[in-house]
Amino acid sequence: MKKIFLVRHGESKWNVLKKIQGQQDIPLTNKGIEQANLIGNRLINEKIEKIYSSDLSRAFTTAKIIGNKLNLDIIPMKEFREINFGVWEGITNEIMNTKYSNELILWRKEPDKLRIEGAETLKELQHRAMKGINKIINDDTINNFLIVSHSATLKTIILGLLDIDLVSFKNLTINNVSLSIIEIREYNRVLKLFNDTSHIEEN
Repeated sequence: MKKIFLVRHGESKWNVLKKIQGQQDIPLTNKGIEQANLIGNRLINEKIEKIYSSDLSRAFTTAKIIGNKLNLDIIPMKEFREINFGVWEGITNEIMNTKYSNELILWRKEPDKLRIEGAETLKELQHRAMKGINKIINDDTINNFLIVSHSATLKTIILGLLDIDLVSFKNLTINNVSLSIIEIREYNRVLKLFNDTSHIEEN
């Protein structure tokens, strides 16, 4: 059985400012660094063999902090970057609500149908992310591995691995440094844990 650990990056500076990040390379806050240490502590006894990460610094730094605790190097993969949000990147929620209100409603209700100028669609994001994860799954030398990535990317990975339609993207939420676990068993794939943040809520 293979076990896939999925972690979202810690709090970033644009998370605090409520700006859309997409593929902009935004660093962690001090709180985000502390969060990464807490999830790292949680994963110490999970027998993780390899850590893969988005190459964007908020995810890669989170992965490095975890890797230091597990004594593992990080393998950066562009496939696990956040969705490219095109013209939305760098925009605050306030501006989104006024300038792109109709598109924002579509993103919340039917995100799989949204087309933004210069951006990836959810389908394109999922294709990219699954290409990356399938490379790892097909490596028979690894059983337990961790992927540190971003909210939209992780949601498309979870839906892709469980063979659930992208229509359900809107029904999932992924918090900073949350842990989700998918087990690849002999006959099926099972979501063992989803969006768990007990490691930071206890502090």
